[in-house]
Amino acid sequence: MAEPNLNSFSAFPEDVQFCILSFLSPTEIANFACTSKRYAPLCQNDSKLWYSLCDRRWGSKTQINKWGDGQISYKLLYKTLNKWENLIGFWRRCGQSQQKETVKPPSLVFFEWGSSFLSGWRVSPSQNAYCVIKSPFLLISISPEGEIVNYLDPEGQNKNKLFGDLGYLDMDVVPVNVNFIGDSHFSVEENMNFAYRRSLSSGNLKGEDSGEDIVSVASGSPGSLPETLEIYQYYANRMSPGADRAIRRQRRREKEKQGKKRWETEHFLKIVDSSPTLDRPLQGLWKGICEDRKMEFYLVAYDEFGISCRRVGDLSERHSRSTPVFWTSDPTFIEFPFPTEEEYLYDTRIHIQPPEAANLDWDFPIENDAVSRIMYINSSYDLVILGVEGASMNPWRVEGRVWQYRNGTFGFGFLRNHFIVDLKHIAKNGCLLDIPGDL
Repeated sequence: MAEPNLNSFSAFPEDVQFCILSFLSPTEIANFACTSKRYAPLCQNDSKLWYSLCDRRWGSKTQINKWGDGQISYKLLYKTLNKWENLIGFWRRCGQSQQKETVKPPSLVFFEWGSSFLSGWRVSPSQNAYCVIKSPFLLISISPEGEIVNYLDPEGQNKNKLFGDLGYLDMDVVPVNVNFIGDSHFSVEENMNFAYRRSLSSGNLKGEDSGEDIVSVASGSPGSLPETLEIYQYYANRMSPGADRAIRRQRRREKEKQGKKRWETEHFLKIVDSSPTLDRPLQGLWKGICEDRKMEFYLVAYDEFGISCRRVGDLSERHSRSTPVFWTSDPTFIEFPFPTEEEYLYDTRIHIQPPEAANLDWDFPIENDAVSRIMYINSSYDLVILGVEGASMNPWRVEGRVWQYRNGTFGFGFLRNHFIVDLKHIAKNGCLLDIPGDL
C-alpha cells in the first residue's frame, strides 16, 4: 500500500488549504480548480474562501459582512469591490457644471470607504484657516438582492442619512447610474427609469389612476439595462391594438420624465498623482492661502516638460490649460548651504496668513520655517525664452522661487512682490486633513 504524500496539497487540513488559496488571485484560483475535480468545490466555497479573499484585501478598510446586509455572495462582493476600489481618491469634474443651482458646486470629489458602501464627497476650501469643507455627494453600495444602488445628494445636506442607514426612498436624493469609462473616467447620470417608476408607484399608492394601457415592464432582472426595457416597450406598443394612441402616450410620458429630471450628467477624471513621492516631492494636491487671503486648492504635476502648478478651481474652466500659477522646465533644487542672496530673498518675504490670524493680531505658526531646498520657477503671466530678444521685457517680474521645507511641504513666491504662499497637504494616508468637527 502506497503511503500518502505528505507534501501534497490534499494532505493539508481544509482550513490550511483555504488559507493558502486566499493568497491567490481569482484567475489563479480558477486555474487551480481546473487541475482536479476535488478542488472545484473548494475553490467555489463562498463563506470561507471568498470571504477570506475579501477580508484579506479590504477587511481593514470596510466591514465585509455588512455589504448587502450580509445577504450577498462574497464572490460577487469581491468582483464588485475590485472594480470600485479604483474610485478611492481624488477626482475632478470635466468642464463647467450644468446644474440648476445658483452656486456652482465644487469641482473636486473625494471617495473613501464606508462601513458597507463607498462615499463620495465634494471637497472645497474653507475660509477658516486651512480647514477643508466636505459635503455629501454620492453613495455607492449593493442591495441585499445583489443589485447596484447609487444615490446622489444634489444639495449636499443629507450627510447623516445618506452615509448612515440605507433608507434611500425616504430621502431627498437622486437615484443615478455611475458609468465607468476606463480606469480614469466615470460619469454620473440620473436614473430616470427608476425615478419615474417611483413617482408612478407613489401615485398609485394614493389611489391615482395613471391612465396608461400600454405594455410596460416594471423591473428587469439584475444586470439588465433600462434601455433594453424601453426598446421592448417601444416595439410592444407598435404591435399592440391602438398603437398610435399608445405611441402618443409613450411620448408624453417621455416628456414627463424629462420634466422631472433633477440632475444633469457630469463627467469626472481621476487625479492619479495626488500625493508627493521621493522622486517628485512637489507632486500632488495642496492647499494654501492666496494674496487675497482666501484659501485655494493647487495641483502640481510633473511631465516630460517639467513642473506646472494650477488652481484646481480653474481646471474646469475653458482656457485653464494655458494659465498655470507657476511652472519650470528645470525641476532641480539648490541644496543647502544657500547663497547669501537666496537667504536674503527668503528672509525679506512675508508668509501669507489666514484672515483670522491678521484680525486677531495673532502670529500664525509657520511649522515649516526651516528651508531645506530651493527651486527656480516662472509665473504664468509671461514666458521667458533665453536668447530670444523681446520674449519678456522684465524677467524680474516673472521669476520666482519654490522653498521646500524640512517637513515635506513647500511655499512659493515671485520676485515682483514680497509674499510667500505656503502649501499644506489636503489629504494624507487616504484621509482628508483639517476637517471641522461639526461637519
